[in-house]
Amino acid sequence: MTTKPDSPTPAPQVRADSGPREQAFEMCFTSTPRGARLARRLAAVRLDAWGLPYGTEAHDDIVLIVAELTANAVRHGHVPGRDFHLRLHVDAHSGTARVEVTDTRAERLPRRPAAVPNGSGAEEAGRGLLLVSHLATRWDWHPRADGPGKTVWAECAL
Repeated sequence: MTTKPDSPTPAPQVRADSGPREQAFEMCFTSTPRGARLARRLAAVRLDAWGLPYGTEAHDDIVLIVAELTANAVRHGHVPGRDFHLRLHVDAHSGTARVEVTDTRAERLPRRPAAVPNGSGAEEAGRGLLLVSHLATRWDWHPRADGPGKTVWAECAL
């Protein structure tokens, strides 16, 4: 569960019926663990401001997907001197949220997990996309349109 960061002034709450039907946030981040952490935090704050409050299942699922996809971009898509790009889009009309993470490494493509791997369960690595596949309605990847690399995306029903 994500906790709301302490702030001197509370962020204004946006109700789904009072604000725009579509919201989008996008930004480039350094391809480092710190960049992935900042992307996750900013996505959590933005979702809360859009009316998906901290502690709700939808908020926590989307933030976890952002965390996994950005961590993968840093770990598997890192090219020295290149950033990764996060795009978060929430469409209240269709009831979906879409997370897109673009990196610049084209030769390391994600594999779709077929099933929960057998084993002791003690392994920590290699389960990010398996987690995304359980939380998201659907996910996939496609080559980056404007240069080398790929975009991994996931959609969630709200």
